[in-house]
Amino acid sequence: MARLIRTARTALPFFSRCASKTLVNAVERHPNPPLRNAISASLFHSRHYASEAFSQSPMEANILRIIRNEVEYQSEYAPPQQSSECTLHLSMLVDITKGDDSKDLEFLCSAWPDRLEVQKVYVLERDRMPAKPYMGPDFRSLNGRIQQRFSEYLEARGVNDELSVFLHQYMMNKDRIELIKWLGKVKSFVEK
Repeated sequence: MARLIRTARTALPFFSRCASKTLVNAVERHPNPPLRNAISASLFHSRHYASEAFSQSPMEANILRIIRNEVEYQSEYAPPQQSSECTLHLSMLVDITKGDDSKDLEFLCSAWPDRLEVQKVYVLERDRMPAKPYMGPDFRSLNGRIQQRFSEYLEARGVNDELSVFLHQYMMNKDRIELIKWLGKVKSFVEK
């Protein structure tokens, strides 16, 4: 800052009377081009980090080392999250459409760690509103054969117990996977 003030004072004798806008205008109109360029360079210096080659500071190197170690640990050595005593389920909506402008079927399901349960079945219009005010009975109160047919209908479309098992395994490790991706992004940012 002192260098900046000294340069401006020596180059512009009327500096003490100038406001900041006037200083900029005076620099632009200075009669001596080499001196004008030197003043501009010292007053309006900017640094382009991406285009300049510079060595890493010890702090950046330390951050990168810590991030690399954490990524390695999370990727290879961290045990997967173990489930607790209580059994949790995932709620999910399965929408099946025919492709034309007909109604849709929407299944409200509970994905347990080992099985998939259908709770409700809705018939929806294209605007996602129920076709009629009556939403339908509780799925578990339906006849066993009807329940079986709906289950087969969903299984034919890949919505089954295997999907439920996969969803639970994925959700158990979701936080760890997202942490590893985030650490990778931070590492690449610091390395640039």
